Amino acid sequence: MSHPVGQVAGLAGVTVRTLHHYDEIGLLEPSGRSHAGHRRYSDADLDRLQQILFYRELGFPLDEVAVLLDDPRADPRVHLRRQHDLLTARIERLQKMAAAVEHAMEARTMGINLTPEEKFEVFGGKDPEEHAEEAEGRWGGTEAYAESQRRAARYGKDDWKRMQAEVASWGGRYDALMASGEPATGEPAMDMAEEHRQHITRWFYECSYDVHRGLGEMYVSDARFKEFYDSMRPGLAEHLRDAITANAARHG
Repeated sequence: MSHPVGQVAGLAGVTVRTLHHYDEIGLLEPSGRSHAGHRRYSDADLDRLQQILFYRELGFPLDEVAVLLDDPRADPRVHLRRQHDLLTARIERLQKMAAAVEHAMEARTMGINLTPEEKFEVFGGKDPEEHAEEAEGRWGGTEAYAESQRRAARYGKDDWKRMQAEVASWGGRYDALMASGEPATGEPAMDMAEEHRQHITRWFYECSYDVHRGLGEMYVSDARFKEFYDSMRPGLAEHLRDAITANAARHG
């Protein structure tokens, strides 16, 4: 059985012009011609066209497709195994891309899930999401940011109050530690730094010692973080940064 070029184009989802081009470059030469000289394609030609379109879908240039299909050492089973391997690899890449997009979608849709009244009760006149857009720009592509957003979306009013009470307690004890003259490299200060790290891990995301060390540097370099910690006690941001560094070194 042979098929006219228009029918083949419709079956394959390509244009007649594409089939003409494949013929001109020797990639897919029709097996026959009609009495009027029109191209006629056999079932074997359609099988070859299917192979061509498969490799094109995977991004192979036409000259490489011709080499693959015209390899005299290859049989149909070789092509099938190669296509299976290529498809498997592509599926894995697409799955990873889909997972990354899902994380990005989650990060954009999740946040502090409180009513305006509850936000005011917990945070007063301060907007807890004032810098949300900036945070997404800086860390939005990280797993830590996505995890933080996922957790934050689950917290209710009581959770946020309990978290704030922990921060207040920690701040008061760190103030007392500095007032007593404890150095940042001493055991008590390092223990407070470790408590700080565990607080982040417990409420937001897994905070490794390397990540914690980076946060400590940011607490000093970023004016807003520095102001927050220094409001507990002047100089606390630098003291905490040094305690975090010492604690990370203590844990290797």
